[in-house]
Amino acid sequence: MGITIDISGLAKSYGDLPVLRGCSFTFQANQTYAILGVNGAGKSTLLRILALLENPDTGEVSYLEGGRPHRKNQELKRKITLVLPQVGVFNTTVFQNVTYGLKIRGLHKRDYKVRVERLLDLVGLTEKREQKAMTLSSGQIRRLGLARAMVIEPEVLLLDEPTASLDPGNTKIIETAIRDLRDQRKTSIIMSTHDFTQARQLADSILAVEQGQIMEWSGAPFSGALLSSPGLGEGEAGLGSPMKKGER
Repeated sequence: MGITIDISGLAKSYGDLPVLRGCSFTFQANQTYAILGVNGAGKSTLLRILALLENPDTGEVSYLEGGRPHRKNQELKRKITLVLPQVGVFNTTVFQNVTYGLKIRGLHKRDYKVRVERLLDLVGLTEKREQKAMTLSSGQIRRLGLARAMVIEPEVLLLDEPTASLDPGNTKIIETAIRDLRDQRKTSIIMSTHDFTQARQLADSILAVEQGQIMEWSGAPFSGALLSSPGLGEGEAGLGSPMKKGER
């Protein structure tokens, strides 16, 4: 079934600095979205609001399941997972780190062992399963964080620049894992990225946050600083008008 997220007139400022200015968009259930934008554009702020970790100053965020509004309670929070660039790990084994979210949900090892082993293989950490997580490299820790998020099978997975500053090897593994999850069509994936090539390869829809507005890729040339995104050439792609309530 999945969760559809509808945002309407979303605004957020930090002090005198406006970050989001009346954003409206509908993220359809079980689709994958990539959000482009320069540093400070508001991508991370948007993800934190969607994850119910921050409140907007004005505007509404609605979560719909089966066409019905979902209450913003603990049950909903457990269906949404946000993975940040800086992944925190526990001073236990890789396997125990990945299973943490399952344990606090009351699941027994016999019920999730196969699932965990599959994800460890997907992110290339099978041989590290008994190694202390704090001894992993930074790239391996990022892969561990993704596996820990995926193993609880969230209905909405929010990824804040999942491959930023990673080498090509780690980037490829993470992109493969995201693609695998996308193809199952059981999870809504919303990821921020600076890499337009990555966005085209992984996402069903490409968006951008520019001047506090959410815009959707239209095929016309991008403007301004967005042209500096890796894989994006002038004339290759572009932004439409800011999304309004009821569009998309």
